[in-house]
Amino acid sequence: MFLPLPLIKCELILFCPFVIINLLLCGVCSSRPLSSASKHSQSQNHCFSSSLILFSYFHLIKTNPLAPLTLFCYRDSFRASLIHNSFQMEKASSPEASPKPHHKKSFVTTLMEAATLRSPSFKEDTYFISHLKSSEKKSLQELKDKLTASLGPDGQCTMWGIPLLSGDEKADVILLKFLRARDFKVSDSFHMLEKCLAWRKEFKADSVAEEELGLEELEGVVAYMHGYDREGHPVCYNAYGVFRDKDMCERMFGDEEKLSKFLRWRVQVMERGINLLHFKPGGINSIIQVTDLKDMPKRDLRVVSNQILSLFQDNYPEMVARKIFINVPWYFSVLYSMFSPFLTQRTKSKFVISRQGYAAETLYKFIRPEDVPVQYGGLSRTNDSQNGPPKPASEFTVKGGEKVNIQIEGIEGGATITWDLVVGGWDLEYSAEFVPNAEGSYTIAVEKVRKLSPWEEAIHNSFTSREAGKMILSVDNTASRRKKVAAYRYIVRKSCLD
Repeated sequence: MFLPLPLIKCELILFCPFVIINLLLCGVCSSRPLSSASKHSQSQNHCFSSSLILFSYFHLIKTNPLAPLTLFCYRDSFRASLIHNSFQMEKASSPEASPKPHHKKSFVTTLMEAATLRSPSFKEDTYFISHLKSSEKKSLQELKDKLTASLGPDGQCTMWGIPLLSGDEKADVILLKFLRARDFKVSDSFHMLEKCLAWRKEFKADSVAEEELGLEELEGVVAYMHGYDREGHPVCYNAYGVFRDKDMCERMFGDEEKLSKFLRWRVQVMERGINLLHFKPGGINSIIQVTDLKDMPKRDLRVVSNQILSLFQDNYPEMVARKIFINVPWYFSVLYSMFSPFLTQRTKSKFVISRQGYAAETLYKFIRPEDVPVQYGGLSRTNDSQNGPPKPASEFTVKGGEKVNIQIEGIEGGATITWDLVVGGWDLEYSAEFVPNAEGSYTIAVEKVRKLSPWEEAIHNSFTSREAGKMILSVDNTASRRKKVAAYRYIVRKSCLD
């Protein structure tokens, strides 16, 4: 008998979405009014409306245990809608292919697969004045006039070190962000800007990036800037699994003083990311957010996430270009799939949903492997930045049932070869051997064949050869049907005696 989905994991589904929705909206769905009529505002309306639908749905479940049966009765309608949307996206973006045999899938499988689909990426705002409509140019000038009138003839105000009334292009980029966040409604944009300036002064946001807050245990764990995406956007990673530890929660959120300190630290991370932006037309003017939902606590982050959401919505408009969720639990994938038809294409294009076990596959689409942290299937380690820019990696795929041998030839005697190798979601066998060029020499098993688990980090090893030859790195995926993304890089250093 097929049980209704909400009855399977009722306790998990009931509480987790409140936190996840806040994370979903944070930074991406920033600060647009519900009454807006443009595409930008319509995008926010749909996104905010979908979160209200989710909220109503879970409240209904909490107050009426029979409510899940209603969803169950309409499961075929949800499924038909999702399949139709998926078909339309494929039809629009993919060449026509020969029909494939139909395999019947379960309702849950269909929803989970739909959750991994992405709409075509939206084009970021360029912030070129020449690209604005005449009405938008007029709104920009009116906002400048209102700001000048508010501050007086000799008044000055800065944001991120940029004088807002300087008249240069950097100031225009910032002002346009506030205008876009309020659908170019000058009065609303000015009110938002005024409140943001007041908050930054009270919070002392201009100096927070350089402060020592004494939360070193969170650095590189909970929220941190790490590398850039393929287009040059700074990337901020967020992971909340550590807060499953009750002692950690008590240390961070145990009272108002601790909570305020944590929020200040989180703003510090955001400010450091903002400082990497160009604030220049045609430049990099927003960041990428990657949020890891693995082991995220259901209830403990609710208050914190609400406050972070409020801070970012009110004070960092249009600062997030894309929000990538990785290690997403199956129930969130299903819920997102159900309500994604309510979102506009522009809103959906900002969200990327990746199920557990597919972090590397998803991140590689946007970030090069050498910039992806090792814990997410990349090659980047915390101390790599001390050695300068990362060495580019070569990407390849390992098909299901396939064994791949990477041959590194031309290694001279006495040379040392150092290599990094990773396969997303490993679950395969790996080995490394050195094969001398001279006849009669024996092959050296540098690393014996071993099975690597799905959560293994990248291989990092080195070998010094006594004679000329080649190194062979092998990954054996013959026991799996799944195609996996992979990357490697190496460097050969000749002997100092040469």
